[in-house]
Amino acid sequence: MKQRSSFRNWAECLVARAVVGTLASLPRDASLRLALRIARLLDRAAPRLRRAGRENLLRAGYANADELIDGNFVSLGRLLHSFAHLPSLHQGNIGEWIRYEGFEHYEEAKRRGKGVLFATGHLGNWELSAYAHALLTEPMSFVVRPLDNPLLDAFVAKRRAGSGNRVIEKKDFARGLIRALRANEAVGILVDQNAMANEGIFVDFFGTPACTSPVFAKIAARSGATVLPGFAVWRQEGFVLKFYAPVPMTGDEVADTQAVQAAVERAVREYPSQWLWIHRRWKTRP
Repeated sequence: MKQRSSFRNWAECLVARAVVGTLASLPRDASLRLALRIARLLDRAAPRLRRAGRENLLRAGYANADELIDGNFVSLGRLLHSFAHLPSLHQGNIGEWIRYEGFEHYEEAKRRGKGVLFATGHLGNWELSAYAHALLTEPMSFVVRPLDNPLLDAFVAKRRAGSGNRVIEKKDFARGLIRALRANEAVGILVDQNAMANEGIFVDFFGTPACTSPVFAKIAARSGATVLPGFAVWRQEGFVLKFYAPVPMTGDEVADTQAVQAAVERAVREYPSQWLWIHRRWKTRP
């Protein structure tokens, strides 16, 4: 990969800070309107994203591609809006932003005592979900791949950890993840990302083989942790942090990886306009 220039890193970080700072300074309604405009501007400025979305939706069997992609950018606008306001969220006002559904699944998983693995993805508001869970219940850990821009990565990581959550970097994620599960803590992992051919296995996702890392399923089976699909989805009344029923693990890494992807697919089919179709989920081909 070509080395990034320090000028580019600084320029990107300054723009991001300016956008986030401006959104955070505005009242909620005005901030949301501006965030939605920024998302629409991204749509126009980067037409390749819409092309990728159309290709993915065609692959998944959806006929109303442009309508769902429009929804994608609205969803991104909501995410940007809430990300800008994360530092202002606290236990006293978090209920104005999001509420739980299916919390009994989390309570039962905690009673089992072997930790919780949130199988989450780019559906709805993944930035708000973990941040809110820490305020509503207790801090958790989550696994992230560092951004290519180290200045931007530091800015985002600090913001994500503002509610007490712990960031586990991907390069050290197995050790940090196992440590958290042994302490009966929750760990969130985005499981809907493309894997390189030498790191993944192919399982069905929307009727097409998708290269997926089996590491999540391996750790879940070996640790005995409860695998809980969870997503912060938008409804007319606001965001809902929805926990689905646990996904049983068998110890068969292919079957277990398929089961996790099937759970994500079911959630996406409930809220198809809120999943990030514009990212290259099927980039690696058999």
